[in-house]
Amino acid sequence: MSHAHRILLDDVSLKKTIAQLRKSGKKIVLTQGVFDMVHIGHARYLEIAKKAGDILIVGVDSDEKVRHRKGPDRPVVPQDERLEMLMYLRDVDFAYLKQFGVEKLHLLKLVKPDVFVATAKTYTDEQLTEVKKYCGEVKVLEPMATTSTSAKIRLLQIGAAKKISATMSAKLIKSIEEVLAELKGDQE
Repeated sequence: MSHAHRILLDDVSLKKTIAQLRKSGKKIVLTQGVFDMVHIGHARYLEIAKKAGDILIVGVDSDEKVRHRKGPDRPVVPQDERLEMLMYLRDVDFAYLKQFGVEKLHLLKLVKPDVFVATAKTYTDEQLTEVKKYCGEVKVLEPMATTSTSAKIRLLQIGAAKKISATMSAKLIKSIEEVLAELKGDQE
């Protein structure tokens, strides 16, 4: 089943979709994020966001935007896969690709949602005051999982580094012992 019609890649398709939704009287909820390596916290968060209205639109950061914010090794999952993965979550109606270089409130200003859902610590109080100018209501949610995607990636990296270190240390010690044994043999 193709979900392509629910993935919005530009402002024109987004505006057209919003106009149709408004015409049909739908209450629109907007949220946004990276959604790299979708996990249970994402699913819980999106479920709660969807309950705030009829239609949930999810802004998804482009690969370039993620690399700029989180570093050259992110995202782990490319934008096309992240967008498609969200389409398999029952609470997501539409996903919009957020491009790098566009102002932070661009999507919010385009959609002007009835409800905007954000995670705690994403916006300062001052930024939330600005956000409230473009929507009917703002809901701020706490994290919905024990660890974030970034934390999970760090744990994987630390685990890999420890394995590499342990393996290299053992091999390095063995090599040094062999060299010392050879040197000792040469001296006898």
